[in-house]
Amino acid sequence: MVLLEMSIVPLGQGESVSRYVAQCVEIVERSGLPYELHAMGTIVEGELAQVLDLMRECIETVAKSSNRVSCTAKIDYRQGVSGGIQAKVASVRAKLGQTPPAN
Repeated sequence: MVLLEMSIVPLGQGESVSRYVAQCVEIVERSGLPYELHAMGTIVEGELAQVLDLMRECIETVAKSSNRVSCTAKIDYRQGVSGGIQAKVASVRAKLGQTPPAN
């Protein structure tokens, strides 16, 4: 399984890019893959091919509205492990003696 953190930004479209982020989040939601949106990007979990295809689709979608798109991506490839989005945070919280926040 792979964790992909991506941030896709159209250049030359002004300071607010939430409209473009929303387009990408819709694509991620349709994929059915687990994800978490945060203030500086989106984390998605899946097989390597799935998350790379998803990132490509997001970039190409944003590129329909902008001649230039910047993408920052980070990948954590770890065989045999799933549920990493929550597990990584839970591990750090446990080491801090904190309990997970209630949903």
